[in-house]
Amino acid sequence: MPAYTISNDPTRLNFDVIYNFISGSYWAKGIPREIMARAIDNSLCFGVYCEGGEQVGFARVITDKATFAYLADVFILDQHRGQGLSKQLVDAVINHPELQGLRRMMLATKDAHGLYAQFGFAAVEDPSILMQICHPDIYLNQQSR
Repeated sequence: MPAYTISNDPTRLNFDVIYNFISGSYWAKGIPREIMARAIDNSLCFGVYCEGGEQVGFARVITDKATFAYLADVFILDQHRGQGLSKQLVDAVINHPELQGLRRMMLATKDAHGLYAQFGFAAVEDPSILMQICHPDIYLNQQSR
């Protein structure tokens, strides 16, 4: 089994790997490159790297580093799944020094509830306190204009 490392050094991120995965994901299908680049530039990002330095995973945290964080864009490339990397990645995020003492950390997932529950994430007890403005197909609609 190859050795993997996790780093939040932004200079190590491979934008093409990140963009190719995220732009095909169910949550950000068709996101324009410039918007993804701006999202990365304004977030605390984590990369997962194999021995040769190739990026094989990613997570992004939108945060004020004091009270709130939102975990987003978490992925491990298909060929590297099944080795516990997503657990290691979420653990690295949760335990990052700049994300300690937050009042709330949130995320949205369609299919990975079991992964996140292992780290203390739970369904919102009272969803009536939450509101949103949501444009799920915003990137696809922008491209058709």
